[in-house]
Amino acid sequence: MPTADELLSADTVSNLARLLAEAAGRRSAPALRDRAQALDGLSYSGRVAAVRDAVLADLPADWSGFETAVRAALAAPAFDGWMTFPVNEAVAVRALGTDAFEPGLALLRELTPRLTAESAVRPFLRADPARALAVITGWTADRDPHVRRLASEGTRPRLPWAPQLPAFVADPRPAVPLLDALYRDDSEYVRRSVANHLNDISRDHPGLAVETAGRWLAGPAPTGTTDRVVRHGLRTLIKAGRPEALTLLGHSPDVPVAVRGPVVAVPRVAVGEYLVFDYAVTNTGEHPAELVVDYVVHHTKANGTRTPKVFKLTTRTLAPGETLTGTKRHSFKPITTRRYYSGEHLVQLQVNGRERGEAVFSLDAP
Repeated sequence: MPTADELLSADTVSNLARLLAEAAGRRSAPALRDRAQALDGLSYSGRVAAVRDAVLADLPADWSGFETAVRAALAAPAFDGWMTFPVNEAVAVRALGTDAFEPGLALLRELTPRLTAESAVRPFLRADPARALAVITGWTADRDPHVRRLASEGTRPRLPWAPQLPAFVADPRPAVPLLDALYRDDSEYVRRSVANHLNDISRDHPGLAVETAGRWLAGPAPTGTTDRVVRHGLRTLIKAGRPEALTLLGHSPDVPVAVRGPVVAVPRVAVGEYLVFDYAVTNTGEHPAELVVDYVVHHTKANGTRTPKVFKLTTRTLAPGETLTGTKRHSFKPITTRRYYSGEHLVQLQVNGRERGEAVFSLDAP
């Protein structure tokens, strides 16, 4: 992942200062000029906030003058990429502070092809969801795929690296019509956003996510792209073994299979080593079986209880009598997001959401 300095460097901010000064008809942009020399030690989000505030200080305080300057900057091809991200954020602040709600969203629509305004539209959605959606709905038919994607990405309940939308976390239904309009979009860029939005919904409202996906699959002439959108959108539910999601995608939890394993090679491992196990899954039915094969590691906690974590193995179609075999090396290398504890752990196979076999092993932690 690029560093903060690679995304929003002193040179980038200096160039932004020059472009905005020219756009505003001024000799210089002093706040941006000074900020360009005072970025050291700031994270990316810290740099965005600091540069946003400098933009607000350098450009006119009234909406009309501010908008005119930003639109003038848009005429310059060099006004592009990461330098525009804090400008997007400044647009949201100025628009909401000067009662320019719809004009602010319209300007973000113009800016998003330079670099996504997905974060900048969210203050509008928090301030007045219905009013914002009235504008954003029109973006689903825009000629520019960046704008169409913005309609989906900007309204995600749990957009990474951006504040959540509490109203949509609680009830995502107002944004579902946007997804209905976009799930068959010509652009993979747009469809991927729709899938990620559906996955956000699935985390808090699995029933709504499955119902929405089911409508899409049952709709007029569903295509291979529809299937891919649904599979990606329901990935969290599939990984968790939710039967309603698996059944929708043809992975019946009641599929007739015989499972051998997991067979652990060495039943004692240390942090930093690998747990190695073999497995075999046989289709014992009379018809081809669509299988989602995962494994679950039940990590022992400090208090002796266990917490399960699902990991992917494979998705395969097995003919009647066919057997899938494999060997998995599961890493216990130290990671920042998990602390390991010594003691007995458990590993299980999971086929179409059903846990089918298990083995105990011991983990030695420092």
